[in-house]
Amino acid sequence: MKPKDRLLERWETILAKKGDQPAIFSTGGDAVRTFRQIDDRAREFETNISNFDGGSVLGVQIGNNEDWPSILLACLEHGVLVLPLEQSISEKQSEAALRICRASGIVNKFDTVRKLDSPSPWPSNPPSLLKLTSGTTAAPRAISFHSEQLLADCDQICETKGISDADLNFGVIPVSHSYGFSNLITPLIARGVPMVISRDRTPRAVLDDLARTKATVFPGMPVFYQAFCEMEDVPPVPKLRLCISAGAPLPLAIAKKFREKFGLAIHSFYGASECGGICYDREGTVDVEGYVGTPMKGVEVEIIDPGADSSQIRVRGTAVGDGYFPDAEQEKLGSGVFVPDDLLARCGEGFQIVGRVSDVINIAGKKVNPAEIEDALLRVPGVRQAVAFGRSAAAGLRNEEVAACVVGDAGLEEPAVVEACRKSLSGWQVPKRIFIVAAIPANERGKISRKDLAKRFTL
Repeated sequence: MKPKDRLLERWETILAKKGDQPAIFSTGGDAVRTFRQIDDRAREFETNISNFDGGSVLGVQIGNNEDWPSILLACLEHGVLVLPLEQSISEKQSEAALRICRASGIVNKFDTVRKLDSPSPWPSNPPSLLKLTSGTTAAPRAISFHSEQLLADCDQICETKGISDADLNFGVIPVSHSYGFSNLITPLIARGVPMVISRDRTPRAVLDDLARTKATVFPGMPVFYQAFCEMEDVPPVPKLRLCISAGAPLPLAIAKKFREKFGLAIHSFYGASECGGICYDREGTVDVEGYVGTPMKGVEVEIIDPGADSSQIRVRGTAVGDGYFPDAEQEKLGSGVFVPDDLLARCGEGFQIVGRVSDVINIAGKKVNPAEIEDALLRVPGVRQAVAFGRSAAAGLRNEEVAACVVGDAGLEEPAVVEACRKSLSGWQVPKRIFIVAAIPANERGKISRKDLAKRFTL
């Protein structure tokens, strides 16, 4: 007999304990789902996927929606793999992800499941969830997780950060992203932590809604905290006790200004889609640029090159994903070990991020592969050569922005190239600047370096 799914076991315990208590609130402060209503909706959604075989993959692209937990529970019960998709990605990117992950269907609304050309279901021992991430090419790839790993990450997050079912999580970060999923969805299901569901990412609205709902925990990103610091006439948020920042490095100046203005520390949280949480700044008072704290409870961090000033790390723990799909990289992810691209340095008992090995561009927590940008540029009529790179963004609101150097035919102009990119890329991926050049600058060895381009073509 197949053993009960671990997340479903936890859910049954939570349901028995908190069945009629509010689980999900609107930004107006109204309860829109009790725990029992979430379960009822899950049973209802099961009828929508009754014709899907176990091991099938279902794309879920519904944004921050109160039905997300119900859909996940129904899929776990039915043995259907969940593939979260952000609403902001382009239709072309969504189709590519569905094809690569061999999805049998996609849900855009709770009562509408669209079947796709049905590929063979996942073979033996199918996972529970596929997280999308960038690969070494323009094509997306997925990381597979079983419920045991998702549950381990949830427990590590709640126990390390001190989050309990007496808290109220504020959910404005995308729940389809690894950060939002592990800090909002699984804590609700596995530990009974209620949440506010928010779709308005305007900083003023977010701060007003934090005050109105009396949320106690805010998983945010640096872009929100900087905007909060620059606002006038801010509402009091006396119930807010825990501010978390992830997705991109938190500038020290923002952390200090926020602490002075609101009397609250911002706790940096460092993690990755492949393994969940890695480090956490428990105190939020270390004034060191790039400081991300000490390892999460249950997570082991090993410096690969202990003799160097900075080094990659090996992350070991029960939350580490099974591996990449469809192309595995066992040396990077597998057997409970993940090696991030970031370069870290020791900082007391904790760690400081000082750089990264890869060329992946970080746009406010969204990872953009330069190869995907270059692929779009090279399809623009008149473009012969293109190199995309990340550079420091204006005003510090985002960690980086996309820029590119392009060699093209006579008469090629930047506005036309940018407009063409908007038709095939998501908004955050479109280059902010495109430099039309006679030749892509190279170093003395004839090599093109994105890092050198970022220095040469500064703001």
